[in-house]
Amino acid sequence: MILYIIIPISYWTNSYNAKRFPIFSSHVFDANGKPYDVSTVLNETTFEFNRAGYDGYSKVNLSIFFVYTYGLSFAILAATLTHVALFHGREIWYQTKETLKDKYADVHTRIMKRNYEAVPQWWFHIILIVVTGLALLTCEGFGRQLQLPYWGVLLAIGLAFIFTLPIGVITATTNQQPGLNVITELIIGYMYPGRPLANITFKTYGYISMSQAIMFLSDFKLGHYMKIPPKSMFVVQLVGTVIASSVYFGTAWWLLTSVENICNPSRLPEGSPWTCPGDDVFYNASIIWGVVGPMRMFGRLGLYSKMNYFFLIGLLAPVPVWILSRMFPEKKWIKLINVPIIIGGTGGMPSARAVNYMCWFAVGIFFNFVVYKRYRGWWVRHNYILSAGLDAGVAFLAILLYFTLQIKDINGPTWWGLELSDHCPLATCPTAPGFQVEGCPVFH
Repeated sequence: MILYIIIPISYWTNSYNAKRFPIFSSHVFDANGKPYDVSTVLNETTFEFNRAGYDGYSKVNLSIFFVYTYGLSFAILAATLTHVALFHGREIWYQTKETLKDKYADVHTRIMKRNYEAVPQWWFHIILIVVTGLALLTCEGFGRQLQLPYWGVLLAIGLAFIFTLPIGVITATTNQQPGLNVITELIIGYMYPGRPLANITFKTYGYISMSQAIMFLSDFKLGHYMKIPPKSMFVVQLVGTVIASSVYFGTAWWLLTSVENICNPSRLPEGSPWTCPGDDVFYNASIIWGVVGPMRMFGRLGLYSKMNYFFLIGLLAPVPVWILSRMFPEKKWIKLINVPIIIGGTGGMPSARAVNYMCWFAVGIFFNFVVYKRYRGWWVRHNYILSAGLDAGVAFLAILLYFTLQIKDINGPTWWGLELSDHCPLATCPTAPGFQVEGCPVFH
């Protein structure tokens, strides 16, 4: 509905001057439809917002695709809080009280307590103190290059603590995890504007900390059901985190120093995989929320203040579903309507586009509808293994292709599937009359 109805209608009615910019883009633009010159609005010495340069240049403009992406992100967070409070609030309150009394224990918990020692709480406390201290040192030390003060680190940790429970409930019941990326950018953007590095650092500590906590809990839950000793699970998680983060950092450093023009699609050879679409979104978000700030984007000084209504839409959207579930308790399917997940289906945008959603839709419909209906036994036994296999297959193939072909600058045959344009001129060019952008036709 968003991709094929709302965005096309908004584009052709020229909402927010949509025709001046590509219809699908995660980049930022000036008022003339050209890529935004960040150096004009950024002080090269302090790496902070240059008010004089901004006033003499242009407001930041977004594609209509990117505008609705942020509006929906606002709605997702609000809908998550309402949904969890309405559908799970009483259960959470009851289980919390029982847990504090040490009375809540299902059969798995009783078996684990009877056979294994629990992980001492002080283990968690020590890790919390150590990593918080390292985070404070990283931000306050080294000449404060990351721009984020100590209170920003503590606030980010507090946000992660608050949102772990409601988002954990959504993750546990749907296997989908709404993110805190936009709300963290919004909060620090208002509190500490004009500092892009502070913004992305705060987002990382707030959003990724919560995400990692939920993944940690998920793995503990799996070990709980498989009856793996809790202390062993804890040690494996800790060691795995250290190894994985070290390998990830080393790999990123190696790629950045060895792949020429990495993350610069205009200078990369055709078919090159090193376009970094996710990192491109991260960079442009730092301009929107960190350099210019939410006040000049979504506040009273911005072009997109009406997007704030999506907070209200998200807050109210789960209420009718909850009311219907109370009015018709015999209709069990009503409780299965999860508004945050319905809205959050757009969470991959950008960098995902319509073609990505069509592939996901086709695979999902085939295996979870056709195969489920006709071959239920096969579905029960193999469907989730197949899902894991598809994910693992992509990862292994990426490694294989790199070390066998791409390391030798062989990026595959020239065919339509490797082209970045998606064969849609609207995705790269404006259609507003008289606008001249390099590589695009001029409409009159």
